[in-house]
Amino acid sequence: MRRLMHGVMLATLGNVGVALAQSSPRREYAPLREYLMPRDAEVALATSAAPTSITRHATVRILTESGYQVAREGDNGFVCLVLRGWAAPTFSLAENRELVYYAPLRAPICYDPVASRTVLPYQVLRARLGMAGKNPDQIADGVQAAYAKGELPRIDGVASGYMFPADQDLGPGAGAWRPHVMVFTPYYVNSMLGGNEFGGTLPFVSDDAGTPFAVTVIPVDATLARRAR
Repeated sequence: MRRLMHGVMLATLGNVGVALAQSSPRREYAPLREYLMPRDAEVALATSAAPTSITRHATVRILTESGYQVAREGDNGFVCLVLRGWAAPTFSLAENRELVYYAPLRAPICYDPVASRTVLPYQVLRARLGMAGKNPDQIADGVQAAYAKGELPRIDGVASGYMFPADQDLGPGAGAWRPHVMVFTPYYVNSMLGGNEFGGTLPFVSDDAGTPFAVTVIPVDATLARRAR
């Protein structure tokens, strides 16, 4: 049940679990200041997640001591922000769970209008629970409870998010990885895409295959990676 309820996440973070497990695992949070960024730097990093044609009109949220706040209002329905370690999986491989405590993690993403209404509230809640000191199990339980109560929107249609930043840090062993599009594809399984390799150069279904929360990752041309400016 927990796996079903917590499928919407940064699927690419799962690629780094083994490398992180080989280092010294962390099981406590760093001071909050290590998760925060200067305002202008965070806006620049967030807006590097997608093409300028999108980001120049997108809403931008930044992390503050009281959670994600709007730094700039947009008018195209997209929302760009930089996810932290709290967005990492808390229900799959044990190694991946350590990413929740990885303070340097910076994962810029720009959600399309549908994802801004459905996926974004999930990540905002995860950040709030992480900032409150909740461990991976408690984050998972908090999300599950909120979903069961209808406090989080259901995901019953396709949505997407751009992740093109060249300066992202998805954790040890992954770093910036490569530009890609996250597509939230309810009930998809990897065989529907040809059974492509997880973490490879072809589209693949990662977490929660066959559930309403299935995530498809579509790698794109590496030259599309964008630097924060």
